[in-house]
Amino acid sequence: MTTTRHFVTYTGVKLPFKLVNELQTSEVENRNTFFRGYFDAQERLTGFDKLAYGEIELQHRYTYHDNGKLGSAEITDVDGEVTLLVFDTEGSPA
Repeated sequence: MTTTRHFVTYTGVKLPFKLVNELQTSEVENRNTFFRGYFDAQERLTGFDKLAYGEIELQHRYTYHDNGKLGSAEITDVDGEVTLLVFDTEGSPA
């Protein structure tokens, strides 16, 4: 099960990013730029899209190890370039 929520921005430099300043659905309609976050049943961020003027500028998709640590991050930039980062069971780059 995936839950979708909307945010103003993110914080941090370590993956997974933390989305902050949640928006209500009605607030999204009046914004040019926002983040659409996807959360699993454990409320872990499984990915997000950064939208600007109706277009996706950036995408992150995350997987997790059974212990809850980040397993992988797939990042797609505005040009469609995809970067895959893999992490060990302790969450360190593999």
